[in-house]
Parts: sequence; C-alpha cells; structure tokens
Amino acid sequence: MVMMNVEIISKEIIKPSSPTPSDLRNHKRSFLDQLAPTTYIPIILFYQPKLINGHHVDHDQVQRSSRLKKSLEQTLNRFYPLAGRVKEDHSIDCNDEGVEYYEARVACNLSQVLQHVNVEALNKFLPFEPYGINGAKLGSREVLLAVQYNIFDCGGVAIGVCVSHRIADGASATTFLGAWSATSRGDHVLEAVCPNFDAAKYFSPKDIPWGLGDIGVTKENIVTRRLVFDKSSIVALKEKASSAAGFSQVKFPTRVEAVSAFIWKSLMAISKSKPAPARVHAAVHAVNIRQRMVPPMPTHSFGNLWYFAAAIISPHDELDHDHDSNCTLATKLSKAIKGIDGDYVKKLQSDAIPDSLTKKVGLSSKLGDVESYRFTGWCRFALYETDFGWGEPTWVCCPSMPFKNLVVLTSTRDGDGMEAFVNILAEDAVVFDSDKELLPFVSWTINS
Repeated sequence: MVMMNVEIISKEIIKPSSPTPSDLRNHKRSFLDQLAPTTYIPIILFYQPKLINGHHVDHDQVQRSSRLKKSLEQTLNRFYPLAGRVKEDHSIDCNDEGVEYYEARVACNLSQVLQHVNVEALNKFLPFEPYGINGAKLGSREVLLAVQYNIFDCGGVAIGVCVSHRIADGASATTFLGAWSATSRGDHVLEAVCPNFDAAKYFSPKDIPWGLGDIGVTKENIVTRRLVFDKSSIVALKEKASSAAGFSQVKFPTRVEAVSAFIWKSLMAISKSKPAPARVHAAVHAVNIRQRMVPPMPTHSFGNLWYFAAAIISPHDELDHDHDSNCTLATKLSKAIKGIDGDYVKKLQSDAIPDSLTKKVGLSSKLGDVESYRFTGWCRFALYETDFGWGEPTWVCCPSMPFKNLVVLTSTRDGDGMEAFVNILAEDAVVFDSDKELLPFVSWTINS
C-alpha cells in the first residue's frame, strides 16, 4: 500500500470575476433539490505529467494553478449559485461569497497511486469530508463548491471537487467541470455553454418537513470494492440477462441494467448468508429525468433533476437458478427504470406527490426486513473530456462513501468498459470477495 502524505500548502476563496446582477441574487431550489441529500458529490480527476523521450517534463505549477483560479472566477459568472449560500427558506443567496480553493503537495508519484489504488485513501485528494458539513463552512454559512489542486512529486496532478448535492446532481457537476475546463484551455465554443437555473419552474418548491438529509450515511465501518468490467464481460452479462421474458433478441438490457443486476445479486447473497436475512430486497436506481420529460429539458439544466426507480424482490420471486435469477433481476430493473417516463415525471410535478412521499418515508422507517441497494450511473457523463489545457484525465473516480450497499457506476477511459465502486460493510466484504460468480467477470485493479 502506498503511503500518501498530502499536505495543504494554501487555501483561498475564489469569487466570480463579475458581480451577480441583483435580479439573479435569489435562486429558488426546486422540489427535487429539497429532496436531495445534504452531502456533497465527490469527483477526483487524475492527470499524468507530460513525457518527452520517456522523461517527465517539469511544469510551472504556479502558472497552472493561477490559470485554474482565473478560469474558475470566470466560470462562476455563469454558475453564480455555486458561489452563494443556502438560505433557510430553501433558496440560494447568490451573494458571490465564493468557493474554497485548496492547493496541496503529495509526497509520491501519481503512478504509485494508480498502480495500487486504495479507494478508501482517495478522500485525501478532496478539500474536505464530503458527507457532512463539518469542515465545509465559511463562518456559519455552508459552501456549495470546493476544489483541491493536488501536485505529485512527478508533476502529475489530481483535481478533487466537492459539489453540494443540495443544488446539483452528477450531471450538473459534469456540466460545470466541462465549462470550467473549456474556459481554462481557451475553448471559446464550449466556454460559452450557459446552464439553465429554472428547475424550480418545472418542480416548484413544496412545504415539506423532511428531505433525504444525510439519510443512509452510517458510522459503521464501510469498505469500498472497485470492480472493473471490460467490454467482453459487459457483452457476456448482457447476453446472460437477455433471455428473460421481458427482453427480445433485438433488445438487450442496457449495460448499466445488466451490470447493476449482476452486482445486486452478489449483494443479496450477503444478506441471505446471515442468520436473519432480509425478506424483501429493493434495488433503487437514480434516473436522470432531463430527457424523459415531454418536451425534454435542456441538456445543461442545472440542479437535482433525477428520481429513483425501485425494483423489488419479494419472497414469492423464485431466484433458485443462476441464469433465471440474472434474467429476473435485469428485467425488474429495466422495467423500473423505463417506468420513469414523461407521464411519471408529470406526476412528480403535481401537488399530490409530497403526500405520497411522506407515506413512503413513514413506511420505510417501519420495515425492518427490507434490505436496500442503491445504484447511480455516471457512465454517460463526459468526465473524461475534462481537459484544463494539459490533456484529458488518465482516470476519473468517485472515492469511498460511507453508505451501506451504495454502487456508483462509471465508464472506463476508453468508453468500452465500466467501473463499479461498491460500498459495503467491512463485515460483509468476506462474503462479497469470495463470490465465485463475480470473480470471472471482473478485475480488481486496472492498468493506468
């Protein structure tokens, strides 16, 4: 295991280069923003040092950091709510107070980190702990965005970003990173991308006494397993799941559905191995609703524009045979995800939704025999196109999260494979690691 000493050498506040107009000062959070967790979305992008004739080329890191900060100032002009603060009435005061920017030195080479990935240790490259507000405040006001620029001994860098889930989802964070990097490298076409901040017009805020808060965050010991699926494994998993009654020969499950179902089965095996296994197993998948609305929302609509699709396995579902179980799980997941359609989104926009959600929240707190498994897919996010002017990232990852049975799916750099970051209880890792069906389809490391 690589010993990583990450030392913060500077910290400052970056503000928009131009003041936000007075008519834009009050940004209303949408109903879906209200439901979002009060955690942060953590993303880390790793960039290799430049090589000439096999030797690392020294870069002026001061100049690079200066370019990042200047382009961040300019980008915040368009993404002005990120430089604001959350108000008690579920809105954002776009007061230009700024975002936090850290610079750190890492006492090892980037290659050492990539060759021996320790997912639990990657949080050192983030500006603060992203799963609560401790350490993430300016005075008594919460910051919505923070960045850490990490410099390795070899000249490679890692950019760690924490974006508040109270105002953004993964797609929004990707839009911001794309605009920031375009500004940094001087790409005036993408630099001109302007986000839409009108989600509250589609999903008006509701008077509800609850949200997700930090629900799911556990103080139990969580470990993260990083599974890498190459192209051939994904094809095999899609074929494995495709003979279910719900799939025809010309319409396989998507790669996200097939891989999610495969991991879901392995996680259920953990519960079934316990003295008192859960009777009901629920896979809950986050679904981007921007393109599912009628008409679709703009691609760069900013905010939490996703909802959960839930697939349930109850005692009457027969999962005795290996092949049939994969088919059943994939079919249920696919049906649940497809159910988040235009008509469903219209229901989300109605006034009746808060009552139904309140009932679900109350019910879920009473069900002790239900085991839930949460999935979120980042595979369509253009994170590997985040070029700040020194090339595209070698690796993009989501570090360890303190959520039991949470799975984050990302694309590999070549776009053909997938990575799954599986967060489970440490005591469950023994069963998961010895799953004989899992091992043939995945590798636990990746050549970077």
